[in-house]
Amino acid sequence: MNTTLKRISLLSLLAMALPAQAHKLWLLPSHTSVSEPQWVTVDASISNDIFAVERAYPLDYLQVTGPDGQAATVENLLKGHRRSVFDVNLDKPGSYRIAVANPGYFLMYQVNGERQRARGMDADKLLAELPKNASDVTLIEVHSRLETVVTLGAPTPIAPTGKGMELEMLTHPNDLYAGETSQWRLLVDGKPATGVAMELVPGGTRYRDSQDNWTVISDDKGMLSITWPAAARYYLEAASTDDKVRNPKADQRRLQYLGTVEVLPM
Repeated sequence: MNTTLKRISLLSLLAMALPAQAHKLWLLPSHTSVSEPQWVTVDASISNDIFAVERAYPLDYLQVTGPDGQAATVENLLKGHRRSVFDVNLDKPGSYRIAVANPGYFLMYQVNGERQRARGMDADKLLAELPKNASDVTLIEVHSRLETVVTLGAPTPIAPTGKGMELEMLTHPNDLYAGETSQWRLLVDGKPATGVAMELVPGGTRYRDSQDNWTVISDDKGMLSITWPAAARYYLEAASTDDKVRNPKADQRRLQYLGTVEVLPM
């Protein structure tokens, strides 16, 4: 099979194996903007209903970066049955990036004609545990970024890290209002990501019959123009695939950005 056909085949398999998240992964801060130094509490969970706790999300790769670029103070990390939770000390004026940048691997293979799947953090371990009669083996490198931003006082810029999929927030995420349009740039490894779909879902899906979600597509400069229909907390999700793997044993790379923002009434 030539390289182009192999890549198309792998992308097709990946699309079937890794659909848009049925269970959503999210971070939800108790406050997104405060006027005085204080602690905020953040929930982390995985659920079908947006922002309704269901299954705790692990915080092994939690990073909270303060306005000065240094690690902020985090206390009281707890993984419960339904959610994980932690407190962040907002003691310096400006904006804090709260993120879980989670690496991992997804393995697909067939045994006696039946498709099998496995997930894990260690590619070598996953490959070593393959059945001897496994065929059509595909190893996918997965990079997901789970993110939200909170601010003490006036918002300050959130600089991109240049790693994986992320948003360059030209409109500050703590300065969003119903009826206004935000301008963000979607990046992959610090460069504009074109033609990538971002899904947006307002919270409270448990209490309505429809998701009320919509999708925007990044343009040729990676730009996303988002008009907020109403005040609410919103879940954001975007994903793409490419062949820029770090591990030479991997066949493809899956990139994912998952975010939470709060939109206020005018």
